[in-house]
Amino acid sequence: MQALITDQVHQLLIDKLQAAGVKTIYLPNINQKEVEAVIADFDILVINSKINVDADFLAKSKNLKVIGRLGSGLEIIDLDEAHRKGVRVFNSPEGNRDAVAEHAIGMLLALFNKLQDAHRDVIHFDWHREDNRGEELGGKTVGLIGFGNTGQALAKKLSGFDVDVLYYDKYKTTKSPYAQYADLEQIYSEVDVLSIHLPLTDDTRNFLNRDFINRMHKPFYLINTSRGKVLNQEYLLEGLLEGKVLGACIDVFENEQISSYSVKEKEQIAALQATRKVLFSTHVAGWTHQSKLKLADILAQKILTAFDE
Repeated sequence: MQALITDQVHQLLIDKLQAAGVKTIYLPNINQKEVEAVIADFDILVINSKINVDADFLAKSKNLKVIGRLGSGLEIIDLDEAHRKGVRVFNSPEGNRDAVAEHAIGMLLALFNKLQDAHRDVIHFDWHREDNRGEELGGKTVGLIGFGNTGQALAKKLSGFDVDVLYYDKYKTTKSPYAQYADLEQIYSEVDVLSIHLPLTDDTRNFLNRDFINRMHKPFYLINTSRGKVLNQEYLLEGLLEGKVLGACIDVFENEQISSYSVKEKEQIAALQATRKVLFSTHVAGWTHQSKLKLADILAQKILTAFDE
């Protein structure tokens, strides 16, 4: 068997596949067209986010048996067509759930304590203590939309912060020692901090829109470490300017090709930043040295187990 790895991955994945007798080709800089030109030769494909596996792609992959996704999102794969062709698909959300949870908390604490502004003040030799007075997390109600791997990891990590954690998930109402299930009406009425943990689907696209923001009973803080298109940034800006959103931690964007931003897109980012209530990061919530190793280990196990069954 042959495997093609199309993105940066820990050496552990390569070593485990090769130890199992899989000829492994590692081409982290390969592009979409180059993959399509050679995919017919491979039994296993490992991707991150740059390769789109649609029906046309799958038609070219005559020998493909397994697709491994480094991370969680499967919106880049035509799952119905893969199933029809007998191609098994595995993701690895267990590998970076702790990284995402820690990043979410880190961003929120930095926003609450105005660390970005305080840092800027000091390096400009300013000293504005009152302007940089912080906000405490303790005593607040945190709402999680989506309670899969990352939502559950965040709930667990929040357990030491003296907060109440509610979660809403369309598909899960299971009990958790770290969070209580709530319907959307309870989320709207009680939440002070809202964290989004949704995959990108037709149902979740623009899930957090003007209507959602207007339904929130209290001004709230927002965290999005899931998918950029779940949140409409135009409505986020409106909410910030109207005082309905108190602040936002944004790791993912509707368009993540920053170098190709239009004038309008650049103006929107500038307007969000001008509120001084938004903290950005470059889709790195799950991007730690430890998660790179765990993603490789978990995905190797899933791929190899599929051939043992």
